Amino acid sequence: MKSLCRDCFWTGEAVARRCPDCGSPRIVAHEELGRLAIAHMDCDAFYASVEKRDRPELRDHAVIVGGGKRGVVTTCCYIARIKGVRSAMPMFKALQACPEAVVIKPDFAKYRAESKRILGLAAELTPLIQNLSLDEAWLDLSGTERLHGAPPAVTLARLQARIEAETGLTVSIGLAPNKFLAKIASDLDKPRGFSVIGSEAKAFLAGKPVRILPGVGPAMVASLEKAGYRTVGDLARVDRKALAERWGAQGLRLHELAHGRDARAVNPNEARKAISAETTFEDDLTRIPDLEDKLAPLCERVARQARSAGVAGRVVTLKLRTTDFRIVTRRRTLPVATQTAHTLFKVGRELLAKEATGRPWRLIGIGIADLVDAEQAGADFFAEGEKRALASERTIDALRDRFGAEAVTSGRLLRAKAAREEG
Repeated sequence: MKSLCRDCFWTGEAVARRCPDCGSPRIVAHEELGRLAIAHMDCDAFYASVEKRDRPELRDHAVIVGGGKRGVVTTCCYIARIKGVRSAMPMFKALQACPEAVVIKPDFAKYRAESKRILGLAAELTPLIQNLSLDEAWLDLSGTERLHGAPPAVTLARLQARIEAETGLTVSIGLAPNKFLAKIASDLDKPRGFSVIGSEAKAFLAGKPVRILPGVGPAMVASLEKAGYRTVGDLARVDRKALAERWGAQGLRLHELAHGRDARAVNPNEARKAISAETTFEDDLTRIPDLEDKLAPLCERVARQARSAGVAGRVVTLKLRTTDFRIVTRRRTLPVATQTAHTLFKVGRELLAKEATGRPWRLIGIGIADLVDAEQAGADFFAEGEKRALASERTIDALRDRFGAEAVTSGRLLRAKAAREEG
């Protein structure tokens, strides 16, 4: 099999512009199409697509999912993207680029439900699914050909069609020999795409900027470019020893990626790296009490997510954004891993006190990282102060589960709510 029709699932050796059976132009052709089994599935403009599906009158309109005059774009549809709107863009800039856009506040409960539906369909095909987020996942279909009566490429095309038929949402598929290449492939032909990268990976990557490599952020890009490595091909041509001497283990990994190699397995049990929450203010905040009022509910949200996931964090991270959009982060490693809002707020306000010295801020966030299994964290996890806080917060969890989210709240949150209502 070298060619596949994504509409009728015809397969054949010939490379054709249109399907010889149904006439569809949606043909995938690649020499290794019948042998590759690692896929990356990415929902197309997921949140915006869910909103458009539920509000058909918005089908031909630009839609931005986000919130508030001071908020940022969570995601947007492709019409808005054509106008220059991007995820994480400040809302005022997005509306300058696309003033006719319809702005919708995100409904994460709805998005989580749709994500569960889509991943449930994928789970019928393979147990090897590794979620990256609500809208994307890796799949390993190795060894499933006999089970499904077709090579992985055909099985994935059928899955793509089934998701669209049953949920009204579309996904793009990347098929490759490893996770890194599959993720790149899924972004090549969105929306409703199906792209393949095989043994030509090194040549395909050669002209791409180094920022395409996973783990290469702005600071690393600057470091690589300063050393003369602007493209992936530049990295592929240099000796791996030279990269290792300058950047250690990361240098070795960059060398492997530059050659299109990635040994990571699709691991359904791979631990989440961090849990965080943030909020953008309607108006800039300067006073510590006002900032703490915003911080407290974020601590509760992160802590409850951690307890729900059965994890605890050894590192607390505070995030602040200035009025000129510069991000400030501060971290503290804890002697005892935490999953309580009590500890998060205590550490977060101490970090905040060092930064909130009179300048205005437009965003605050809190998170935990270096996650460990709460049940395997050992005696340290149950240090006396943390143990008392954990017992109290689990009791509150139970009350909220039974009587609703508003059943129990803190005095700080009540005071903040009253102040907002008075204002």
